[in-house]
Amino acid sequence: MGFIKEPEGIDLIIESKPLTDKQEKELSEYISKRKIEIRKQLKKTRSHKTHNHRDVAIP
Repeated sequence: MGFIKEPEGIDLIIESKPLTDKQEKELSEYISKRKIEIRKQLKKTRSHKTHNHRDVAIP
Protein backbone atom coordinates (compact mmCIF):
# COMPACT_ATOMS: atom_id res chain seq x y z
CA MET A 1 0.00 0.00 0.00
CA GLY A 2 1.42 3.36 -0.97
CA PHE A 3 1.15 6.87 0.25
CA ILE A 4 -1.45 9.29 -1.06
CA LYS A 5 0.17 12.52 -2.18
CA GLU A 6 -1.86 15.55 -1.20
CA PRO A 7 -2.48 17.97 -4.07
CA GLU A 8 -1.31 21.54 -3.42
CA GLY A 9 -3.77 23.51 -1.31
CA ILE A 10 -5.76 20.44 -0.24
CA ASP A 11 -5.39 18.72 3.14
CA LEU A 12 -6.58 15.12 3.37
CA ILE A 13 -7.83 14.39 6.89
CA ILE A 14 -8.65 10.85 7.92
CA GLU A 15 -10.74 10.33 11.02
CA SER A 16 -11.40 6.90 12.39
CA LYS A 17 -14.04 5.95 14.91
CA PRO A 18 -12.80 4.79 18.33
CA LEU A 19 -13.08 1.06 18.96
CA THR A 20 -15.68 -0.26 21.35
CA ASP A 21 -14.48 -2.26 24.35
CA LYS A 22 -15.67 -5.45 22.65
CA GLN A 23 -13.78 -4.62 19.43
CA GLU A 24 -10.62 -3.78 21.40
CA LYS A 25 -10.80 -7.10 23.25
CA GLU A 26 -11.40 -9.07 20.03
CA LEU A 27 -8.54 -7.31 18.26
CA SER A 28 -6.20 -7.89 21.19
CA GLU A 29 -7.09 -11.61 21.32
CA TYR A 30 -6.58 -11.96 17.56
CA ILE A 31 -3.17 -10.27 17.72
CA SER A 32 -2.11 -12.49 20.63
CA LYS A 33 -3.17 -15.66 18.77
CA ARG A 34 -1.35 -14.58 15.60
CA LYS A 35 1.85 -13.85 17.55
CA ILE A 36 1.73 -17.36 19.01
CA GLU A 37 1.13 -18.89 15.54
CA ILE A 38 4.01 -16.91 14.05
CA ARG A 39 6.36 -17.96 16.87
CA LYS A 40 5.45 -21.62 16.26
CA GLN A 41 6.11 -21.23 12.53
CA LEU A 42 9.46 -19.56 13.19
CA LYS A 43 10.48 -22.34 15.56
CA LYS A 44 9.68 -24.92 12.86
CA THR A 45 11.64 -23.11 10.17
CA ARG A 46 14.59 -22.47 12.48
CA SER A 47 14.77 -26.14 13.47
CA HIS A 48 14.74 -27.16 9.79
CA LYS A 49 17.52 -24.70 8.96
CA THR A 50 19.81 -26.12 11.64
CA HIS A 51 19.51 -29.63 10.18
CA ASN A 52 22.71 -30.66 8.50
CA HIS A 53 21.86 -32.01 5.04
CA ARG A 54 25.37 -33.45 4.59
CA ASP A 55 24.44 -36.24 6.97
CA VAL A 56 22.03 -37.65 4.37
CA ALA A 57 23.49 -40.49 2.31
CA ILE A 58 23.38 -39.97 -1.45
CA PRO A 59 23.13 -43.21 -3.46
